[in-house]
Amino acid sequence: MKYKIPQSGISLLLIFSFYTVQGQIKNNDFTAIENKVIEWRHHLHQNPELSNREFKTSAYVAEHLKNLGISVQTGVAHTGVVGLLKGKRPGRVVALRADMDGLPVRERVDLPYKSEATALFNGQETGVMHACGHDTHVAILMGVAEVLAKNNDFAGTVKFIFQPAEEGAPSGEKGGASLMVEEGVLERPKVDAIFGLHISSGTHVGKITYKPRGMMAASQRFVIKINGKQAHGSTPWQSVDPIVIASQIINGLQTLVSRESELTKEAVVISVGSIHSGIRFNIIPESLEMVGTIRTLDRDMKEHIRNRMNELVSGIAKAYRATVEVIIEDGTDITYNDPELTQMMLPTLQKVAGMDKVTEISAITGAEDFSYFQKEVPGLFFFLGGTPTSLEEADAPSHHTPDFFVDDSSMLLGVKTLSQLALDYLAKE
Repeated sequence: MKYKIPQSGISLLLIFSFYTVQGQIKNNDFTAIENKVIEWRHHLHQNPELSNREFKTSAYVAEHLKNLGISVQTGVAHTGVVGLLKGKRPGRVVALRADMDGLPVRERVDLPYKSEATALFNGQETGVMHACGHDTHVAILMGVAEVLAKNNDFAGTVKFIFQPAEEGAPSGEKGGASLMVEEGVLERPKVDAIFGLHISSGTHVGKITYKPRGMMAASQRFVIKINGKQAHGSTPWQSVDPIVIASQIINGLQTLVSRESELTKEAVVISVGSIHSGIRFNIIPESLEMVGTIRTLDRDMKEHIRNRMNELVSGIAKAYRATVEVIIEDGTDITYNDPELTQMMLPTLQKVAGMDKVTEISAITGAEDFSYFQKEVPGLFFFLGGTPTSLEEADAPSHHTPDFFVDDSSMLLGVKTLSQLALDYLAKE
């Protein structure tokens, strides 16, 4: 899709207030809802659910949308919820997305709304926590739905997508954005553009960061299974030791990054996150399995790594007299912000947050399955600051950790930004 922006258009957009050509939203409409959004967020934070198991969360969202008079579809991609809000006149269709799932992490932050939830994950009991801020995403989009439902004097349609399983479907299941796309979430009616945000620990409240084109990495999951020969630990010469071979493979994988990837072009990451082998201290085991992730920001580099990993791992295993199986599974594609859409909507980000609070950043090697939506329609994804200004950005706890924390004061800007992106996009010819 091509967008033509008059040269005078950007300067005019920069001086927009919160009054749009169609559908007026006053500041007090936003401030009036802030306490509600925080209350919703606290409820969601106390009641997190794992991927494809967001049953209570989806029911909570669906009830809210129905109470607003929004048309609601449930059970999309297992537990997803889709709301449809039509303006007073026909026009284009814009989608707004929030992800709903929590993580198998036991919360360590001492909050009044701390999660005490537990669940089974890969056969093990674990705590469950919104350790990546998806509770804030859901609460923000619930707030946007309420604001736009009360200010629906616009041409077009807003589609609210509450997505399950962004963190990945359980083993043996399908889910997430890819399944929503497969089930037609971007059709009926056909979506023209999509917007999404992610709360950011390590970025101060009030800030927005973005990047045109490739912003977040493609992710791939790999499994390497090594089959050797078992022996007593006192006679290693009688073995084909999969643990020693695994250590050589890990070292070899890092050369694909340090010696075969043009890192001045884009970043590449290969990390082994799990190794399982053996059962007793004096037995050299017969087999080993290692699991890890590949992150790339360039499609050609992605294919090179995939091909070379198969060659390298097989070669090392053969040299040590073992057999090996390499499995590489696609996770997400590159989170790619359409450059024309980004240019067109940048003035909206700047007018809502302030010119000095919106910053273009370099690409990061985290991954987001929002990329599946962007493969189908033009999309813009951005980061919303969640760290209180009293804390240095560098000292903020990382995502996916027990100490992850988001300040409640961050969410009102998220509601304003998504609301205004939707209205400004629909207002354009």
